[in-house]
Amino acid sequence: MKIGFIGLGNMARAIIGGMTMNGGFSSEDICGADVLQTVADDAALTHFISAGTNNSTVAKVADVLILAVKPQFMDSALRTIKDEVKKDCIIITIAPGKALEYYEEAFGRKAKIVRCMPNTPALVGAGCTGYCYNENVTEADLEIVTRILNSFGKAFEVPESLMDVVVGISGSAPAYVFMFIEALADAGVREGMPRKKAYDFAAQAVMGSAKLMVDKGEHPGVLKDMVCSPGGTTIEAVKVLENRAFRGAVMDAVEACVNRSREL
Repeated sequence: MKIGFIGLGNMARAIIGGMTMNGGFSSEDICGADVLQTVADDAALTHFISAGTNNSTVAKVADVLILAVKPQFMDSALRTIKDEVKKDCIIITIAPGKALEYYEEAFGRKAKIVRCMPNTPALVGAGCTGYCYNENVTEADLEIVTRILNSFGKAFEVPESLMDVVVGISGSAPAYVFMFIEALADAGVREGMPRKKAYDFAAQAVMGSAKLMVDKGEHPGVLKDMVCSPGGTTIEAVKVLENRAFRGAVMDAVEACVNRSREL
């Protein structure tokens, strides 16, 4: 089975890394193309794959074709490959905002289309990916798709109507989390802690909190209450966050992100 990539940016290379390290795929079975020769060369050197700048070359041989192209460049990318893709090729796209129907119309036939939205923690094998697919994708195809998507984190099937929501609460969420970590560290620095140490504490606290929730399966409100002792320090901090509409600001940010995804 040959797996091809159109686009070899950071997310594509994160997926390739997961596939070869955790998914049981061989680098010899992976090829890719990017508009920039330097990017293609770097991917080839880093992951030992065959890479160049010709999309058609990749599309002709791929049994699974992963479109790792930004939505604003998808039209031009598809024009270079739509007549070259194998009839039974599984086409996986990671571009936000482009519906399954868009790809079906672009290929002009009953193509097998999987739409997914990973996030940047895929770079360290901790990605979160939402995915959906059209009626042409078989159960056997899905086994291959989920094997790929789970190789760089965890994948969750959702109806297509929720894919833009996935962008808002998962795809773009690392940016919100990094801002929160930076704010925590800034507060630590303000109180006298060296910045590197403040980043260490803040990042570990966020990572540990997420792991606690996932491993315990508890409602986040229950876990929050466990930290808030009566008359203690944490409840004072929570009061300030509530007064500053912390949760409302996060919800508004996600709404803006989802709306932008729908516009693409």
